[in-house]
Amino acid sequence: MKHKEENLKGVTTMKGKYLNPKADLTFKLIFGEHPDLTKSLLNALLPLDENAQITSLEYATPEMVPENPAKKNSVVDVRCKDALGRSFIVEMQLYWSDEFRQRVILNASKAIVRQLDKGEDYTLIQPVYCLNLINDIGFESGPDEFYHDYAIVDVENTNRIIEGLRLVFVELPKFKPKTIAEKKMAVLWLRYLTEIDESTSEAPVELLENEDTRKALQIIEKSAFTEGQLYAYEQFWDAVVNERVLRQKFKREGYAEGHAEGLAEGHAEGLAEGHAEGLAEGKLEIAKSMKADKLPIETIIKYTGLSAAEIEAL
Repeated sequence: MKHKEENLKGVTTMKGKYLNPKADLTFKLIFGEHPDLTKSLLNALLPLDENAQITSLEYATPEMVPENPAKKNSVVDVRCKDALGRSFIVEMQLYWSDEFRQRVILNASKAIVRQLDKGEDYTLIQPVYCLNLINDIGFESGPDEFYHDYAIVDVENTNRIIEGLRLVFVELPKFKPKTIAEKKMAVLWLRYLTEIDESTSEAPVELLENEDTRKALQIIEKSAFTEGQLYAYEQFWDAVVNERVLRQKFKREGYAEGHAEGLAEGHAEGLAEGHAEGLAEGKLEIAKSMKADKLPIETIIKYTGLSAAEIEAL
């Protein structure tokens, strides 16, 4: 973690005035407890018509929102409904994974199904919007193509849309203020999410001048957090970094070993078999390292896919 210093009690803290709004603790404080800010974010970033803007929001029941960052380090989400009954899911995805898109579809589908009790009229179903903020590069697109809007459309006439489900993905690392000049509030929120972190001592004037982003800045001022909260904040980021490293190591080692064995075979079948063997070896090596570090067996199972018996046998 950058810009760290130890206080008198030995708890590691960060230099700068603010915390990063993308962490579990801060994101939920901003958008999980302040419906006015969530409304502002959604109206700015979702493809809503001017006459269909969100006027008020209420949050989903607490059990629908993950409470323990150790259970899901890479994702932070907030769920809510507006006065028209439309459902909104806001997710902060800290890094891209192959499973992420499928999970977004699953969560959106669940939000639709939850709207009706058995025997109720299907015409009561209201639209579901998923806003996915990704702190990573997840799409094979141009360097300025950071906003991806998915709807149910006619393949030959894409202007014909079946309303009911909208999935929006925003790749934060690709965002540059000049790429979305037509919507001032969208620019402000994206600057807030991409420019503010532990090293920020002075926020940009534009964010301080706007009522919504100024309030959001005040919420993540470091001085407002207890030492216990700051410690939990750092633990969250450490877990995120560790998970990213493990995934990258697994992918790199598995591919390298599999590719080498496949080339030795000299044909496509050998490449496929070698790749599979390399992936298996990569899992075992990662499991050995995690076991040597005395990580819980549940954690090793989660990141390697190995069974408890396989891990015990290492």
